[in-house]
Amino acid sequence: MKACSVILRVSTMACLLAASAAWSASLPDLIEKIRPSVVGVGTAYPPRQPNVKGERVVYLATGFVVGDGQHIVTNAHVTGLPLDTDNNQSLAVFTGRGVSATAHPAEVVREDQEHDLVLLRIQGSRLPALQLGNSDAVREGQEIAFTGFPLGMALGLYPVTHRGMVSAITPAAQPSAHGDRLNSLKIKRMRSGFDAFQLDATAYPGNSGSPVFELHSGRVIGVINSVAVKETKETMLANPSGITYAIPSRYITPLLSGLDHARP
Repeated sequence: MKACSVILRVSTMACLLAASAAWSASLPDLIEKIRPSVVGVGTAYPPRQPNVKGERVVYLATGFVVGDGQHIVTNAHVTGLPLDTDNNQSLAVFTGRGVSATAHPAEVVREDQEHDLVLLRIQGSRLPALQLGNSDAVREGQEIAFTGFPLGMALGLYPVTHRGMVSAITPAAQPSAHGDRLNSLKIKRMRSGFDAFQLDATAYPGNSGSPVFELHSGRVIGVINSVAVKETKETMLANPSGITYAIPSRYITPLLSGLDHARP
């Protein structure tokens, strides 16, 4: 019996090591599948548009494709900038790879200011869409990854993947002991009472809107938020903490509800 027990433990250990190796080997393949669905979000002028002052293309954040392949999710705070409509400047979604990107004019379809999410729509060819996962099942300690453009695509359209874990599931706004540190956005989030994911991987402003996905399935369980949640949770800090937050993906589903041809 003792010999059988030793054999069983050795066999179990071998199976665990094999599973770990298979999981590690699959991550590069998973990234290859995720990257075509990750896009840049910003503004652009039409080609050869006269009277344009400054940059013709401005990169603001990251987004990712959902539903029917013509809808993009990103953070709402990145799409609220005033546009030079007199010269046909528009929101744009950028696809491609490398230093040359294709700009697709985009329009806001729906937005959720409370959770800082916006749904954009583009015309033309459908892009590969990511599938949404069950963010209600996310647990602290779960390993994740997110892909986006941390430097705002300054070096070209090369998505970067960061890997980490869910460090905590925490309220999106931290109660403040000082009334002068409250603002309307923080008060609204305190009242709404929704939780966000705190991650141990560092995100940068260009990562806003990046998809946070499960390592075993590639399904999206959150959306990186590098500005709005941090502002409401960390106004008491004199210096940035480097903590990264993500909005749970369950808040994307209402944005897709009822849209023609949308596939959750």
